[in-house]
Amino acid sequence: MKSFLLIGVNRFGSMLAKDLHDQGHEIMAIDRNEERINNILPLVTDALIGDSTNEAFLRTLGVDNYDVCIVTIREDFQSSLETTSLLKELGAKFVVSRANRNVQEKFLLRNGADEVINPDRQIAEWAAIRYASSHILDYIRLDDDCAIFEVPVPKEWAGKSIGQIDIRKKYGITIMAVRENRHTNLSVTPDTVLDSSKTLLVLGEQKSMQKYFHI
Repeated sequence: MKSFLLIGVNRFGSMLAKDLHDQGHEIMAIDRNEERINNILPLVTDALIGDSTNEAFLRTLGVDNYDVCIVTIREDFQSSLETTSLLKELGAKFVVSRANRNVQEKFLLRNGADEVINPDRQIAEWAAIRYASSHILDYIRLDDDCAIFEVPVPKEWAGKSIGQIDIRKKYGITIMAVRENRHTNLSVTPDTVLDSSKTLLVLGEQKSMQKYFHI
């Protein structure tokens, strides 16, 4: 279990709070809006109405005691930037801030953010990969070169074992897991036999993936 300081409980912040709550983490939520704070109370350990750009207010929170501080402010980038900078100055261990544009990401990283998330860009990238190809069911980008794809078992693989296919040696692609009816089997071996009712989670360089799976 981790402790989170969540600053900004807009729609994205509220969704994040729910997921963290469901995972059993402790959450302190901060927002200027009283209605938002009242709505988020069932999902968080504690919540306060306050201005995160006020250094005196932030000091009272003991920001250095939280494992992760997340700034989800969207409407006012200046406030987001000031909050991010203050958190780091006050000793926050790890600061994650939300950006809406690439230029905002650069400013946040220069002013204290350890990591930046851009939900709109990340969802757009995922949707472009997912729906531009009939072969991709899901996609997780790891870096500029590598990614994990969920793909149907190719027809030419049906009835063969992973060892017979030998895709790692030929293409540098690793079969990480086999999925069927939303169940993920991580215990794949060279003897695991594939069939067309299953999908695969495969890891490799995007160029190799695109070439082999016609992405």
